[in-house]
Amino acid sequence: MIKSELIDRLAQAHPHLYQKDLERVVNTVLDEIGGALERGDRVELRGVGAFSVRHRPPREGRNPRTGDQVSVKEKHVPFFKTGKELRERVDKKG
Repeated sequence: MIKSELIDRLAQAHPHLYQKDLERVVNTVLDEIGGALERGDRVELRGVGAFSVRHRPPREGRNPRTGDQVSVKEKHVPFFKTGKELRERVDKKG
């Protein structure tokens, strides 16, 4: 599902709300999560999971085409860990 599909589903589930308002809400929530991660904060959504930032130290990698060694700089990457409730819901589907 992409963001526009999420907004469409929310609009169908809540016909009394304007689609532009739902779009604003979805964008605001996603922007706040991104902003918190940018500041290095952790975001926890009960029943869904937690977003956090992980540090990746510098390392030596390989160019897959040539096999040459390349230096990979350190970086911070977003990480999502699913919550127990979501894991159980997904597992019941399979």
